[in-house]
Amino acid sequence: MATAKSSAVRRNIEIPSGRISYLEDGSGPVALFVHGVLLNSYLWRHQLDGLSDIRRCIAVDLLAHGDTEIIESQDVSVTANAKMLREFLDALKIDQVDLVGNDSGGGIAQIFAALNPERVRTMTLTNCDTHDNWPPEAFKPFLEMAAAGGLAGTLDAMLSDKNVYRSQQALGPAYENPEQVSDDIIETYLRPLVQNEQRIFDLRRFLAAFDNSHTVAVQDRLKKLNAPTLIVWGTDDVYFDVKWSHWLADNIPGTTRRVEFKEARIFFPEERWQKFNQELRTHWQTQQSTLARSIDS
Repeated sequence: MATAKSSAVRRNIEIPSGRISYLEDGSGPVALFVHGVLLNSYLWRHQLDGLSDIRRCIAVDLLAHGDTEIIESQDVSVTANAKMLREFLDALKIDQVDLVGNDSGGGIAQIFAALNPERVRTMTLTNCDTHDNWPPEAFKPFLEMAAAGGLAGTLDAMLSDKNVYRSQQALGPAYENPEQVSDDIIETYLRPLVQNEQRIFDLRRFLAAFDNSHTVAVQDRLKKLNAPTLIVWGTDDVYFDVKWSHWLADNIPGTTRRVEFKEARIFFPEERWQKFNQELRTHWQTQQSTLARSIDS
């Protein structure tokens, strides 16, 4: 999995939550991509490259991640990140988006959609935080390590020896083929997190704020969400069991399709990007055609 060359442009915008960094490519209706913990907007490079012919694709760096900069007192919870997305879209004068989320970003996407249903043209959720299923058991040792003060040392170890990142004790279980994750990709994800003490402090606060009460709190609103929703789930994910894709399909009335990627892991947007891009393209085009027919009638 080599580092991909991209035509996406890196931009920054000041909003109340901070100086938000994001990647952008393409034109037309906006698709907004939301990554999860420890990663950043680079997760979505294949989607930005592959779908920019039909969408203005935007991938943000969450609070405490990537090149986004925040003040020390900024709330970094998943609800705060959902609020940041609203501020971000307001600042760019974007009314509606095709929302796509993965991992923690999927939980943030659900909260954003539940609180701002009028801003969501469509939604796509992949393996992610759902209701009370997080933090996942397989990730709790990492959270405990961070709480005990070992975060900086662990990040440094993964950067010094990239095989530590690829190991089964670290991020290896997130990939079908961890040996194919290049050193450059690991650098792109982790290096911004250790730029200075403030960045490490911010990430530690992000991890400490993991609390499923945030997603449980929007359940009733989620059950009223009629935005056409696609659910794509990797069946071999050690963090989020496939049963949660059924929970989402059963609880989001706008669900139009639930797809399983057999033997895929949580970071399949990187590893199975061709198949995932086709699902996204079909989802968006189908809903666009449905809307056009309803207007004509």
